[in-house]
Amino acid sequence: MTQNIYDDPKFFQGYSQMARSISGLDAAPEWPALQAMLPPMQGLNVIDLGCGYGWFCRWASEQGAASVLGLDVSQKMLDQARKTTTASNIRYERADLEQLDLPAASFDLAYSSLALHYIKDLPGLFAKIHTALKPGSRLVFSIEHPIFMAPRNPGWIIDAEGRKRWPVDSYQMEGERVTNWLADGVIKQHRTLGTLLNSLITAGFSIQHVNEWGPLDAEVAAQPALAEERERPMMLLVGVER
Repeated sequence: MTQNIYDDPKFFQGYSQMARSISGLDAAPEWPALQAMLPPMQGLNVIDLGCGYGWFCRWASEQGAASVLGLDVSQKMLDQARKTTTASNIRYERADLEQLDLPAASFDLAYSSLALHYIKDLPGLFAKIHTALKPGSRLVFSIEHPIFMAPRNPGWIIDAEGRKRWPVDSYQMEGERVTNWLADGVIKQHRTLGTLLNSLITAGFSIQHVNEWGPLDAEVAAQPALAEERERPMMLLVGVER
């Protein structure tokens, strides 16, 4: 079973104070790049894997999706999503993505934002998503970049002149990484870039676009704190077709 860290009171309190929790998609700097990878929503049956507060579910509904199913393992996340959702074509369900059971050929788009790095059996999940999607449909997701996840002790190394470096150790040693982010003992699953992309290919997907996301000049000018995201990729955005 996936670790349900988001229902940990300390973690949830910290997460609720993040900009993207308060202001949604507009506060996620990677959203414009992710949005550009999405098909038109009109008439689509959409599934959001790890829906959190439901920001994407509501956006998809507003863009004309026929139906939107938001899944999350966290009851606290789902409670918040339901409080802020009024659209009748959106439904939320509690589900462990490690034990997902979806009907075949039921969705036109599968979407996931920063959730798949928690999944141990990611090849198994990709296979289930492939089965649940209709031919010609897409899976679009963001995930923590393997370079960001690889270090055993992640964190900037700052030299005497104030220059930042990101340690990339243990990259080929795939598997569990335990970090202290918002709460102690957060478990993530590191895999190399090759392993991730080959898992998609093995599941039957055709890779359409890969973005090792970094901020644009205008984004750094508007939010100077984003400048450090140019020193190493934190997120990977991937779009594939079934």
